[in-house]
Amino acid sequence: MAGEAARLLVRFGRRYAAGVRLATLVPICGIALFRAPDEHVASTAYLVGVAAAWTCGYAWWLRAGRGSLPVALDVVVLLGLFASVFWTGAVEDRNTGWLRLLITFACVTCQWHTSPLAGGAAALAAGGGAVVLLTTAGAADVDESLIRGTAWAVPAAALSRVAWVLLRHAAERADRMAAEAVRARGEAQVAAAVRAGERELVNSLHDTAATTLLMVGTGQVRSDAGWLAPQARRDLDRLRSDSRRAPQEADLVDLLRADLGATHLTVDFDAPAQLRLPFDVAKAIADAAGEALTNVRRHAGTTRATVRLRGDAQALRLHIADGGKGFSPEDVPATRRGLRESIRGRMERVGGTATITSAAGEGTLVRLEWRAGHE
Repeated sequence: MAGEAARLLVRFGRRYAAGVRLATLVPICGIALFRAPDEHVASTAYLVGVAAAWTCGYAWWLRAGRGSLPVALDVVVLLGLFASVFWTGAVEDRNTGWLRLLITFACVTCQWHTSPLAGGAAALAAGGGAVVLLTTAGAADVDESLIRGTAWAVPAAALSRVAWVLLRHAAERADRMAAEAVRARGEAQVAAAVRAGERELVNSLHDTAATTLLMVGTGQVRSDAGWLAPQARRDLDRLRSDSRRAPQEADLVDLLRADLGATHLTVDFDAPAQLRLPFDVAKAIADAAGEALTNVRRHAGTTRATVRLRGDAQALRLHIADGGKGFSPEDVPATRRGLRESIRGRMERVGGTATITSAAGEGTLVRLEWRAGHE
């Protein structure tokens, strides 16, 4: 199946062939009338009128029509015009140049919108027929160069066909390259989507079950703590929800409130009554905030935190602050996923930013910011 470049080239060939035939028509007709002697001006003008009318009609067909019958008819009409050398004295007057030009341009441009077989047959019929007519009319006795000049229409058509074939091959190659680029881009998008899904699954495991188990394993939480079983159920519910079909929008305030109940912190929450966002944006911000609160519980040495949400669906700012022992963000190992992936990575993937400000003994402030159109 022809690609876009090949289809455009075919359309271009027909239109350019029509343009060349029309563009050369005026000077060709001018040559015919200028070189005609007075006694043959009327007959030459009649032939010029027929040639002009036919060329205009043929050019219209080239731009709008299909099929090969007009090509054959073009050859017949042109040879009919060339046969006028028998009754206009064109050979004796050496006024056959305009007829040769009509034949030559027809043979050359025919190669741009026909098959090789049809184009070759048309060129041989038109060029060869014109040579036969000139020979029969006695052109060899007047000037053999008239016959040689006319015969050049066939080699010119062959060169035109070679150039067109090279253009066609270049267009097909461009189509193959474009198709390969589309295929590679599609594979890259699929791979990126798979990696994004895997990355988010790892982040979800890190923020839920892995963190809960780690806290139990390191002794931060007793295995018989009353909140542990409900927390494990919430972790499993969240992992299951990540595999469900996501809605188009979500209320960020609702998502934040749902996470507050699982932090086991006393949180001063200040936010608008509602803030609806695209689901992936709302979930990324809520998950990043949830990880920040989990870090408060695990590392800050305090049970209190403040969450402030300001903004709207075009731009927002979310602050998570605590008055705990603080830390040095620069000293966090690159292998730790919490800050790198669960907070900063999530915000970057939806076009937002995450800034962590902290120092030993001064608490920690996590600023999450997002603006529509930056995804």
